[in-house]
Amino acid sequence: MATAQLVSVEEYLHTSFEYDAEYVEGRIVHRSLPQLTHSDMQGNLYAALRGVVRSSGFRVWPELRIRTRSDPARFRVPDLCVTQGKPAEETLTSPPFLCIEILSPEDSALELRMKIEEYLAMGVDYVWVIDPVSLTGEICTRDRIEKIVNARFSAGEIRIDLAQLD
Repeated sequence: MATAQLVSVEEYLHTSFEYDAEYVEGRIVHRSLPQLTHSDMQGNLYAALRGVVRSSGFRVWPELRIRTRSDPARFRVPDLCVTQGKPAEETLTSPPFLCIEILSPEDSALELRMKIEEYLAMGVDYVWVIDPVSLTGEICTRDRIEKIVNARFSAGEIRIDLAQLD
């Protein structure tokens, strides 16, 4: 059995990756390579959210590193996240309002559940999990998981109909 080489938090934070990687307890965890459907959804959703949330003081960020835990250290990189205003830090340590994960064919269900649990445990209010092909998914909060089958996702006053994106 091969063992992963452990790296320090400092090494992770000062290393460039072609597609930003995550960091889980000393291990570099590479994210799925973007494909057309995923990339299209991410770009369209970013543009739509930016238009919806700007007037209410929220900001949308693509692929921003978030420190979900400090001991043991974990850094995640959601496809998109929404914060109240512009954060003062380059790598978030305070919870965003919303984290969005767009599914790729290579995504592991177990790894996805771990990410959702980390986001919610750090204080993220909402996590959206989106299937970019079927426009279905889940809205996760600390209290519930709501299955979405009609392409309409919400987080507080933020509402997006994926079927209207282009």
